Amino acid sequence: MPQDSMIVFVCEHGAAKSIIAAAYFNKFARERNLHFYALARGMHPDAELSPITVAGLREDGLTPNEPVPHKLSLEETEAAQQIISFCELPDEFQRNKNIEQWNNVPPVSENYEKARDMIVAKLKAMMK
Repeated sequence: MPQDSMIVFVCEHGAAKSIIAAAYFNKFARERNLHFYALARGMHPDAELSPITVAGLREDGLTPNEPVPHKLSLEETEAAQQIISFCELPDEFQRNKNIEQWNNVPPVSENYEKARDMIVAKLKAMMK
């Protein structure tokens, strides 16, 4: 059985954008029987997930993959097939050449639906 490849989504606090992206990525990967899974990570993790994000995902029929935000590790960046970042990554995290920036997603705290829709559109384009 082949081991699933890891995708890491990173946002500043690991509490909103990366959580939405990982939840939807994993949903789409399961639906397509892809051998990939996603993790959500933060550069400076908050103590808890964004309540707006958790409520929005629940309304969408999803649950966050992570119970609390986790800090991105160098080991995860080296093991990841791809890293998608919603924030700037420090130099030591940029060894992985498969880094993509998604800088134009608006803050989840201002508009969950708009942020989610932008993330979902990018995921669908990525998974074509």
